[in-house]
Amino acid sequence: MDKNQIGTNAGIVWNILKDNAHWEYEDLKAATGLSDRELNAAIGWLAREDKIDFDMDQNHDRLFLHVNVYIG
Repeated sequence: MDKNQIGTNAGIVWNILKDNAHWEYEDLKAATGLSDRELNAAIGWLAREDKIDFDMDQNHDRLFLHVNVYIG
């Protein structure tokens, strides 16, 4: 896996997350068709770019799109 593939996979994840739902990891994995390694790298990419947030409670870890709005 190279940086280009990670970026491509991050785009796949981002496109699924843009429905504004909170996705559980296993559901996101099934929807993307990515392996754990590919999905984790894509999540890391998006997290580093501050494009996703994590919703964690005692029973579930969920991911969702982080939207930054800048008014300039």
